[in-house]
Amino acid sequence: MSKPPSHRGAAPEDNELFEPRHWPAMRAALSDLIWLLERGYSSTSALELVGNHYELTRRQRLAVSRCAATTAQVSSRLQRRMSPEQLRGQNLWVDGFNVLMAIEVALSGGVLLLGCDGCYRDVAGVHGRYRRVTETLPALELIGRTLAECGVRECRWYLDSPVSNSGRLKTILRQIAGRNGWNWEVELVFSPDKILAESKEIVATADSAILDRCQRWVNLAGLVLQRQPTPARVVELRCGQAGGDARLV
Repeated sequence: MSKPPSHRGAAPEDNELFEPRHWPAMRAALSDLIWLLERGYSSTSALELVGNHYELTRRQRLAVSRCAATTAQVSSRLQRRMSPEQLRGQNLWVDGFNVLMAIEVALSGGVLLLGCDGCYRDVAGVHGRYRRVTETLPALELIGRTLAECGVRECRWYLDSPVSNSGRLKTILRQIAGRNGWNWEVELVFSPDKILAESKEIVATADSAILDRCQRWVNLAGLVLQRQPTPARVVELRCGQAGGDARLV
């Protein structure tokens, strides 16, 4: 991983798929998807119904599904979300790949989705293998500076051990923390989701499954992007029915 291979960003077709002219159909699909979810439809069947109805592509359907959350989910998540001021003197457990890749995508000018709960999510995905890219070190620097400004006492990164190159990313995290004097620990675990969801510490993630179970969380990617302008193409699909008024941080 000594030579960064290109960028973390948009797939070749994303320029066309996520043009603003497609947003009305995707927003309508999101609204319908939430309506179905709130009435007991499974996420798979509901997404297929709305995807077929609005003739969405695979990646557009993925975007809609990643933005979706019911009214009850959004309300619960916002009640447990910590503000930047509440991070001072606290420990923070970070969903490593989830947070890092969102910032990498933003710095590369890729597509970021702004969901119903105010979280930024990407459509990149790890798919069992992580590669360092040109934006990796700048992204880590931005995250580190944001955590330092917020006064986080200790930051513990959790990385998926089955993901290829997670061990190398662990080394990079330790090196950058050492150079900057940041109090970071890095853990390679088989399933970070379970650990983070059950943690009593504040958690940084945009993973819906973790957000619905954890005690406290912070929108770390939102904090970083609020402080640092990027060339990211933000696709805002939030709808008022499911928490469109949710503050980003």
